[in-house]
Amino acid sequence: MKSRLTIFFASDIHGSERVFRKFLSAAPFYGADAVIFGGDITGKALVPIVEVAPGRFRATLFGRVHEVEAGTGLDELEDRIRTNGFYPLRTTPDDAAGLADPGELKAAFSRVMTETAERWVTLADERLRKAGIPALMMPGNDDEPMIRSLLAQGDWIVDAEGRRVELEGYQVVSYGYSTSTPWHSPREVTEDGMASALDELVTQLVPGQPTIFNLHDPPHGSGLDLALKLTADLRVESGGGQPLVEPVGSTAVRAAIELVQPVLSLHGHIHESKAAGRIGRTVVINPGSTYGEGTLQGVLVTLEKGKVIGQQFVSG
Repeated sequence: MKSRLTIFFASDIHGSERVFRKFLSAAPFYGADAVIFGGDITGKALVPIVEVAPGRFRATLFGRVHEVEAGTGLDELEDRIRTNGFYPLRTTPDDAAGLADPGELKAAFSRVMTETAERWVTLADERLRKAGIPALMMPGNDDEPMIRSLLAQGDWIVDAEGRRVELEGYQVVSYGYSTSTPWHSPREVTEDGMASALDELVTQLVPGQPTIFNLHDPPHGSGLDLALKLTADLRVESGGGQPLVEPVGSTAVRAAIELVQPVLSLHGHIHESKAAGRIGRTVVINPGSTYGEGTLQGVLVTLEKGKVIGQQFVSG
């Protein structure tokens, strides 16, 4: 076991090119020995950039129409789209009209998402291999099932989901699915399904070896899982003139932590619930996410002799 191990952990990048590149630079910048990514790597939408005239392009972003010329203006628009976690798609008026068909839109989104994910895996391999930084990564609930196979193409980064991975004398188990959400994301399970998956992971653990959990869904009632309370039609509930919040984490995740008592349990999923705490002897952490602002939220955790001896939230 390494005498002292510092891990940089982040989650919920959601397709932001700027934030992903910051993630790749974070470990060398902060002096971390390893990085762990907690899921939700891909973007959520496609933004067509239509060539309305030779060398002139138009796109709508957040309800505002942008018209730019080829060159710097177009490059800056694409960068703004990528920073916000969307995928730019240069297209013609005819092809843009075809995107009104749900099947055409889904196919185009899948193509651009796959191309971006493959490029990111290659970039991660290059950057982190050069720095000599071990990297454990997994998809989250918002990632399409195919993303795991794309992560597995990396020859330096490790597709860590669903198995036990050795990291400098610690054993890490990872699971990126969440329990049910109002948005019916691609990778969701019931609480019973979560419990079954975590039970299977626990059987892989070596007794007596210090354990780290990397679970996208936070434990219920931990302070890491506070989200806005929503009505059945997805409106925010309020009381006393203030929006209400409620714990939305997984009871199965909490039960697994209480049973195993890993030295550290890392989580994401609930962007607005940046927090750290304890469940029994386990340090539990959610660094939150503000990917839409182009900011990387993360946490540095230092372990020594099988115990957490320090933690620090960082952003930039």
